[in-house]
Amino acid sequence: MALIKSISGIRGTIGGRPGDTLSPLDVVRFTAAFGTWLAGESSNKKIVIGRDGRISGEMVQRLVVSTLNALGFDVIDLGLSTTPTVEMAVVFEKAAGGIILTASHNPKEWNALKLLNSSGEFISGEVGAKVLDIAAKEDFVFASVDQLGSYTTNDTLLQKHIDTVLNYPLVDIAAIKKAKFKIVLDAINSTGAIAVPLLLKALGVKDITVLNGEVNGKFAHNPEPLPENLHELCTEVNKQKADLGIAVDPDVDRLCFVCEDGSLFGEEYTLVAVADYILQHRKGNTVSNMSSTRALKDITIKHGGEYTPSAVGEVNVVTKMKTVNAVIGGEGNGGIIVPDLHYGRDALIGIALFLTHLAKEKKSAKQLRSTYPDYFMSKNKIELTQGFDLKKIFDHIKKKYKKNKINTEDGLKIEFENDWVHLRTSNTEPIIRIYAESNFETTAANIAQKLMKDIREAM
Repeated sequence: MALIKSISGIRGTIGGRPGDTLSPLDVVRFTAAFGTWLAGESSNKKIVIGRDGRISGEMVQRLVVSTLNALGFDVIDLGLSTTPTVEMAVVFEKAAGGIILTASHNPKEWNALKLLNSSGEFISGEVGAKVLDIAAKEDFVFASVDQLGSYTTNDTLLQKHIDTVLNYPLVDIAAIKKAKFKIVLDAINSTGAIAVPLLLKALGVKDITVLNGEVNGKFAHNPEPLPENLHELCTEVNKQKADLGIAVDPDVDRLCFVCEDGSLFGEEYTLVAVADYILQHRKGNTVSNMSSTRALKDITIKHGGEYTPSAVGEVNVVTKMKTVNAVIGGEGNGGIIVPDLHYGRDALIGIALFLTHLAKEKKSAKQLRSTYPDYFMSKNKIELTQGFDLKKIFDHIKKKYKKNKINTEDGLKIEFENDWVHLRTSNTEPIIRIYAESNFETTAANIAQKLMKDIREAM
């Protein structure tokens, strides 16, 4: 059982003792702290919330709404929604901020509060520290009975989000319609089952099969859209002779594709393909986090732009994108950020742009993938026990690889001649992630295994 407080929000497992998990008391405490911070920033008393399809979602939603109302906030509840929809809704509704109730790719026993500022973007690390301090001190003052906030629902904002995607200048609905794509979607028993078919139909895709389409939070498999979790989708795409498979995570901010032969396009290459299309039409710079494939750098240079890496975490990617005025960015986990739509990972705009690119190239997904540089990434993790000394672990590894180029902006990134490995603690789970990339699959796996051995020795 765990409670994790990071730039990715307040995330924890449901059930157990307060302070150790995302208990009802912790939901109230952190919601009250965030509301207190918002109240100190603005007189605006409007706040937007929405949730994914998790089993605990409705319970957490009721706690959040009541707490915000008790602070005097007027809550607009989108109900079952997506992370990017709530982000955009904050701006649509001119709200003071927002809270998304989702643990993203984590298994069903997890939930989280993702906190948004008035721009519909994740709060910064500095603001997050202030919210945590308010929570620790329980420094809240609740409203009097005459000043309690109101509660309203709004089920129109998902369609408004979709309409904004449809009207995006580089989305070509006519080209997508003409391509007559046959698509299989794995909606992982969450709100992708609502949002993605609505988008596909609006784009003119008529032949859609939805796997795991009941929104009940009882995820049919591990909800992270990784190769080992997508066997059913790969099989179904092949069986149905579909043009494409689409997988999203429970809150629809991550996206990956399956080619027509059932092979994986590669979640790392979701951003690469979309960036390739964007950069053909808009010259400019790109950003991805330093755990993402170097293929984005290659594509950016090919189109005359400049690539910049960032620390892991959406807020870090967004900050770097603003700094270098990037025209496209995101994360290698399938997160697409299109800044002139909004500064947030958004699977819906990612789908629309990818389908446009595929239709205009007049290639199959497999053929499109073959046009990009081939890098292989080995993604691994080691679970952490309580009381671990991360500094000691990383100091041990830094000493061992002192002759190599080392970046300590976010954990440790060690560069070899043509390869790299990145070690960092997760913002969302009690683990160390170990990502290695090489031109050769076996080399990437061997580098990762070597570093995992080094970590275990240091532990």
